Amino acid sequence: MSIPDPTLPSLEGTGVIVTGASGGVGSGIARRFAAAGAAVLVHFNRSAEPAQRLAEELTAAGHTALAAGADVRDPEACRALLQVAAEAFGHVTAVVNNAGVQPVGLHQDLSVEDWRGVVDTNLTGVFVMTQAAAEHFRSAGTGGSITHIASVEASRPAPAHAHYSAAKAGIVMHARAAALELGADGIRVNTVSPGLIDAGGLAERWPEGHGSWLAHAPLGRTGRPEDIGNACVFLASPAASFITGHDLVVDGGMLATPGW
Repeated sequence: MSIPDPTLPSLEGTGVIVTGASGGVGSGIARRFAAAGAAVLVHFNRSAEPAQRLAEELTAAGHTALAAGADVRDPEACRALLQVAAEAFGHVTAVVNNAGVQPVGLHQDLSVEDWRGVVDTNLTGVFVMTQAAAEHFRSAGTGGSITHIASVEASRPAPAHAHYSAAKAGIVMHARAAALELGADGIRVNTVSPGLIDAGGLAERWPEGHGSWLAHAPLGRTGRPEDIGNACVFLASPAASFITGHDLVVDGGMLATPGW
């Protein structure tokens, strides 16, 4: 049994599902929930191997974790995922909707299929998983926390990201609408909007964007996956019990600048 990180709110005795947890940001979120003492379901869609490796890593470190796959666009698959987590952990108290895609394409070059591919995963998937989570929380009668991973692009779009930015803006408004309706059941719904996050090798893959960010960000660095994880842990914790319908921007102050 590992000792929870004292720098985080304690989530001992809780269970969380992190969707898209096999990727860089998702794995960072899963690791911080585990560090806070939560049991973590590491969700994946197609990338089973990295999700399983992460679950094994967390388990070896003394945490409680398992990997499970589901298509977040499928209502029955989402309900089944909640059931898997509940049976494994005894209950689920939080869901982080992190699963998403980020392709690049100029607006005039996008096909309807390109558009739907992003919106269906990034926005419809959030809607479907939120419905399933709310149904589970209502049935358990315990309330719960749902956090969507949006983006600073929800309010400041980037070139060749029309479909991505529009979907992320939709996620922010979905959280507010869901918070309005689900609050009576003790269910809180919020978003975390990351800025530029470096999960490793970003400077080599995108030197122009990385350099521009560093030149303009008030805190002078890119974000790390654990920065997003820390925000998600806070929103799922009792310390955020009176926070719902809120968009927590985690961008090193970039939205306070004239542009980057």
